[in-house]
Amino acid sequence: MLDPQLLRNHLEDVATGLARRGYPLDREQYASLETQRKQLQTRQQELQNQRNTRSKSIGQAKARGEDIEPLKDEVAKIGDELKEVAEALDQVRAALDHLLLDLPNLPADDVPDGRDESANAEIRRHGEPGRFDFEPRDHVELGERIGGLDFERAARLSGSRFTVLSGPLARLHRGLAQFMIDLHVRQHGYREVYVPYLVGAEAMQGTGQLPKFEDDAFRIDDDPPRYLIPTAEVPVTNLVAGEIIEAGDLPLRFVAHTPCFRREAGSYGKDTRGMIRQHQFDKVELVQIALPDEAEDALEQLTGHAEAVLQALELPYRTMLLCAGDMGFSARKTYDLEVWMPGQKAWREISSCSHFGDFQARRMQARWRNPETGKPELLHTLNGSGLAVGRTLVAMLENHQQKDGSVVVPEALRPYLGGIERIEPTG
Repeated sequence: MLDPQLLRNHLEDVATGLARRGYPLDREQYASLETQRKQLQTRQQELQNQRNTRSKSIGQAKARGEDIEPLKDEVAKIGDELKEVAEALDQVRAALDHLLLDLPNLPADDVPDGRDESANAEIRRHGEPGRFDFEPRDHVELGERIGGLDFERAARLSGSRFTVLSGPLARLHRGLAQFMIDLHVRQHGYREVYVPYLVGAEAMQGTGQLPKFEDDAFRIDDDPPRYLIPTAEVPVTNLVAGEIIEAGDLPLRFVAHTPCFRREAGSYGKDTRGMIRQHQFDKVELVQIALPDEAEDALEQLTGHAEAVLQALELPYRTMLLCAGDMGFSARKTYDLEVWMPGQKAWREISSCSHFGDFQARRMQARWRNPETGKPELLHTLNGSGLAVGRTLVAMLENHQQKDGSVVVPEALRPYLGGIERIEPTG
């Protein structure tokens, strides 16, 4: 959530920043609500002062033996008006809160302008797309030849956009997740956490999934309602919600392997073939909680940690700086890692690494204690996929495929597959 003081004191600057994202801020609506808030707060204070003054007068009049009923009636009338003003002020504040919760984060100054992915900037590239002396197959065809990639049975179980993996592909999926976790824990210093897959609305609001993206979430109608996590970002980042972290304990680095559940409400007709866009998929998520003046460097480090997985798996990728109009709702700056998919002849996102500034921390009231002032201040949060497991499996199959339909296992991954060097086709 944006700082309310920023809107009150720099409304035009905020509107300009949001316009870079393609978000039209309704200045008149905001200004009207702010005017009402100020007027109601002023009237509330006036009435409280009047009531206090009249209440004191009652005691003084009583001590003098005077009739206090007129004063009591006056205090009662003030109390009635005070109640009306308080109710009106609550309504205005609720409207302001709703408006604030609907506003996306402001883009960082070095984020390029643009409305869609065509304006994203390539920052670097590692490796080049492989050359094949045959027409490369996509992962669906490879999975059929290897055996163990079953969309038909998944559809019978759950409908479209689900997958059943079995045999060598299920083992590859599990091995990839374990490899990623170990790499981030052993080499990059993350603390592994296991978190709930169901969270409350407060946690979803804390990281920015609610109220904006309610339609994309799977909701469980308990009392109160709970949600299947769309990403481990939600429970892991909320580990610090409502807490004050000592400066010496920062940064915090967490890694978690979880399933993720998304309705993909806005993606009907997109990526209907294969495993690219599913309602359920696994992800290894990286989350960092950082001091504000260290967060920019933390984003570069976190992105590098996700890149290390791709490098170890010998997958060609490029690092893209997203333009203002293509970033996620809560992000102020984002790098996407796009891996080359030869079977699809396209670059596909496999990780998104973002710095959120204090946007999520303000929603969660996640703070650190500044040792210079002794006062709590808002933290900065970051997260990124390290990596999306299903898409990594797809990239593995397509990039390391052989003419006979087999798939070579990169050396770094072989210990997780019992030393297997190649996954052979079954027919």
